[in-house]
Amino acid sequence: MAADSVIANCHELYSFLADINEELKRAGYVAKIELVSYDLEEEEKEHALTFHSEKLALAFGLLKSPLGSTIRIVKNLRVCQDCHGFFKLVSLVYKREISLRDRNRFHHFVEGACSCKDYW
Repeated sequence: MAADSVIANCHELYSFLADINEELKRAGYVAKIELVSYDLEEEEKEHALTFHSEKLALAFGLLKSPLGSTIRIVKNLRVCQDCHGFFKLVSLVYKREISLRDRNRFHHFVEGACSCKDYW
């Protein structure tokens, strides 16, 4: 799903994810651009992190699910440090529980904390 523009209403989804990003920045989120191994400018590195598939799935869940419901996401790769921190902050700012199953384990985000205690 990363950078896939075929999804119906994708403009709404990408716009909403950009809004989430801005709101989280106001709450203290800083993208971990040092994780991007490509030779890119800082802005391009931040942009590359913005549209990871799990962030798009999270934005979709926030946009389409009822307030207060748990958002559940499954991915076949390990979640990166940037997305992990992003999910923690989303759970705090948006007051939502998020369950993320990655390649290695379940992560359950509640009120800014993860069940893995930041070890993965």
